[in-house]
Amino acid sequence: MYLDEIFGLKGKVAVVTGGSRGIGQVVAEGLARAGAEVVILSRSQADETLQKISDAGGCGYFIKTDVTVEESVTQAFQVIMERSGSVDIVFNNAGVCLHKDTLEATVEEFRQVVDVNLTGEYIVSRAAGKIMIKNDIHGSIINMASMSGSIVNIPQWQCSYNASKAAVIHMTRSLAVEWADHHIRVNSLSPGYIATPMSVDTPKELKDAWMPLIPMHRMGKPEELVPAVLYLAGNASGYTSGSDVVVDGAYTCV
Repeated sequence: MYLDEIFGLKGKVAVVTGGSRGIGQVVAEGLARAGAEVVILSRSQADETLQKISDAGGCGYFIKTDVTVEESVTQAFQVIMERSGSVDIVFNNAGVCLHKDTLEATVEEFRQVVDVNLTGEYIVSRAAGKIMIKNDIHGSIINMASMSGSIVNIPQWQCSYNASKAAVIHMTRSLAVEWADHHIRVNSLSPGYIATPMSVDTPKELKDAWMPLIPMHRMGKPEELVPAVLYLAGNASGYTSGSDVVVDGAYTCV
């Protein structure tokens, strides 16, 4: 009962962007297990995620959405309000990464990464914030950042990704202060190297270089991010806003 009171999400509506695979899929299932109705916003179908949610005894649905297009996001949130009646939690997860030297990457490629990782999160946060303020919802927005917003990864070069995630962290702080009077909490989550398709399919030479740099000498599991998300989403974090929660096996400590 005590854990349900501080971590339980029964009766809450949680929106997960990029929830068709990887971290988004695992977190969506975790939110459902905690009692939330989960809405997946993604450009790709999320049948597998919805099946996992159903198998876990939860409920949810999918809305095809491009987070970089404001009209697409606005329409998605309108559907959520019509169908579910609330937006209590947002896990702003959609993102891309480009491993490419700065002098080889084009300006357009830089813009594409920033458009998804930063502008997309801004558009989603803004749409959710409007609804929360209008309906007096004491909501929680969790923006996906990265340890790459605090350190520079080596040996791969990914300037566009690092810059976008650093901006997400400070955008999160800015929104947390701006919306504090509306009882909307905004925090960010900064994972380290997590074993998802994005990182597992990375060339072996890169992973071999990463492991000695991680004090725990392993990649994290997506499931190890779920407790942090549940903390930020629920009553347990009622006085936590503007924080960046780092889950990285101590990588950023050295």
